[in-house]
Amino acid sequence: MPRTLPEPSVDSFDLTVILSALADPGRRTLMSALYRAVEPIDCAVLVEQVDLGLSNPTISHHYRVLREAGLTRTFVDGRKRVVRVRRDEMEGRFPGLLEAILGAPDRAGTPAG
Repeated sequence: MPRTLPEPSVDSFDLTVILSALADPGRRTLMSALYRAVEPIDCAVLVEQVDLGLSNPTISHHYRVLREAGLTRTFVDGRKRVVRVRRDEMEGRFPGLLEAILGAPDRAGTPAG
């Protein structure tokens, strides 16, 4: 049975922490890819799809920062980690925030990410 890694409750979401987590370009790229995914996705598979050019420890750090900010939920099953955006919880607490940041086009006019 998969277990869930520790994450903040919706009541303890802190907008400053969330925005700080999303300020990093690498984390924003990961979040954009997660945000577009319909289903939860294996962390290793996502990293293969989104070439960040970062070391595995750095990528793991980015995943942890996103989870600890409350943006994602991570399920662990053995060595496998599956992650998803806490879309409904974020929308309930900060309506429109993720769409404004992750769904907005970048400067070139293409979706962010």
